Amino acid sequence: MDTELQSKPEKLWNRNFISITTANFLLFFSFYLLLPVLPLYLLDHFSASRQTVGMILSGYTLTALLIRPFGGYMVDSFNRKRTLLICYFAFFALFAGYMLAGTILLFAIVRGMHGFAFGAVTVANSTVAIDVMPSTRRGEGIGYYGVANSLAMVIGPSLSMWMYDAGMNVNWIFTLSLSSAGLGCLLNTTLKLRPRELMPDKERLSFDRFFLLNAFPESALTLFFAFAYSIMSTYIAVYARVEAGVERGSGLFFMLLATGLILTRILSGQWVRRGLLTRNIGVGILLIIAGYATMLIWRNHTMFYTSALILGAGYGMMCPALQTTFISMAPASRRGTANSTYLTSWDVGAGAGILFGGFVAQHYSYRTAYMMAIAMCILGMIAFISFVNRHIERNRLT
Repeated sequence: MDTELQSKPEKLWNRNFISITTANFLLFFSFYLLLPVLPLYLLDHFSASRQTVGMILSGYTLTALLIRPFGGYMVDSFNRKRTLLICYFAFFALFAGYMLAGTILLFAIVRGMHGFAFGAVTVANSTVAIDVMPSTRRGEGIGYYGVANSLAMVIGPSLSMWMYDAGMNVNWIFTLSLSSAGLGCLLNTTLKLRPRELMPDKERLSFDRFFLLNAFPESALTLFFAFAYSIMSTYIAVYARVEAGVERGSGLFFMLLATGLILTRILSGQWVRRGLLTRNIGVGILLIIAGYATMLIWRNHTMFYTSALILGAGYGMMCPALQTTFISMAPASRRGTANSTYLTSWDVGAGAGILFGGFVAQHYSYRTAYMMAIAMCILGMIAFISFVNRHIERNRLT
């Protein structure tokens, strides 16, 4: 009887985990609500040029990237719940700034500040989520936690574009985002966290307080696949029209991509729970390469949408296991640093992918840009087989 009780898995869906996962959905729902309508709002309301729109939108990504390492430092050095609530409240309050900004300069300032808040709150929220997961089910929990992001990615843009196309004032969309973020912040006030060890103070700040240095190979691997993902997600509508003959339907592509992400995040949780992180990563890499190959080789409607499912399955299998790897390579006192290192690596890769993908597409073709994406994935596979998988097994603490 005792053996059966000991072998029974710890409860994952406790009150804390339900609250913070719901708060994560509300956070990303508010973020994705604005994503498709902001360019239209800037063009229509402020008569901004396309170049100005690009600069304002990219500023959000840049400030989010800059704050992530400091976000990891903050959640490791100070009370995590208090830090989370401050960051989440700032993210919530800045939505009001969009409605109050009367000039494009003020709007750009608010958007940049919002990037800082977004970068900090995503690190803090995911780190606290990892804290409330049972250690034996952490990889599985990260997968379910990521499902909230995927659902928000599907529901948010669809709803906001429906509201915009129906002729509703954009302020209603801003208000819905504000309300969603406010509810998420309120939910996080209900969290009950155990006291934990803070990162020990040092006389001098050092680089390793902001980045998990022993996870450098894993950071490089993350960068490779984030590079490819950003090319795929950013330029898919144009690639679909030019290369696959799909005039309209990028929305369906993202729905199928999210479906693949959600299904494999749930189904691969058993492997992660058993500690088979490198198996998950390896299978995910193969699926990702297969997805890009399907898109490039068979350029028609059916295979275009099939590639979305395969790519979603690959990233859904690889990403939770890869994030769990970062967490498993750090002590509990440096969990925020490990988490921010993973997210920073992803942001750097995604930013580079958008930049170089756009350059290659402009001077050559979108097909060439996607060929560069699959080439990066193949390099990532070679790196994983050659040394990253062994590095993971040697450096895991848990």
